Amino acid sequence: MRIRPRSETWIKRPPRARVLPQLRPWLTDPGSLTARIRSRCSLFSVDVLAQRLAVPHPDEAALLGLRRGELTWLREVLLVADGIPVVFARSILPRHNVRGAWILFHGLGSRPLGAALFADPRICRKPLACTCLDRRDARYHRASAAVAPHRPPPGLWARRSLFGLRGRALLVSEVFLPTILELPT
Repeated sequence: MRIRPRSETWIKRPPRARVLPQLRPWLTDPGSLTARIRSRCSLFSVDVLAQRLAVPHPDEAALLGLRRGELTWLREVLLVADGIPVVFARSILPRHNVRGAWILFHGLGSRPLGAALFADPRICRKPLACTCLDRRDARYHRASAAVAPHRPPPGLWARRSLFGLRGRALLVSEVFLPTILELPT
């Protein structure tokens, strides 16, 4: 079954009425999510789910300025704190950006992308945007698989931003699993 993303609206700030107060700092912190999670657990790891050529979702392609059906490098991972997945992350890099500026993306393996992004002062991050993904979105289902066999909530909050290096963009999306709220604040 192929599920298409709904035409969601990514917004600058999560609405107070819809977001748990404990989740708000995770959605709005412009710093490294990897560093934030690492500081709240004893053992941090990255489980690579996919790293391959793929067609991005229409909203991702539009944000990156790609033509419909254009292939990109896709990396999907779980960020794991003390053995528990807490974030599903999805990175999209246009194929023509792999050489040169974003060569670090190729061969990253199970190392966290966030550590590399925030270690290079030449990399700039555009403002964060967030949305609540639901069952109509394929990214919701990819993230929900991480909480199996537990039933996922009807919506999962996500944030995303573009990172730029020498005029070339990389899109990083992070979907927060319910277990993120179990980490100390």
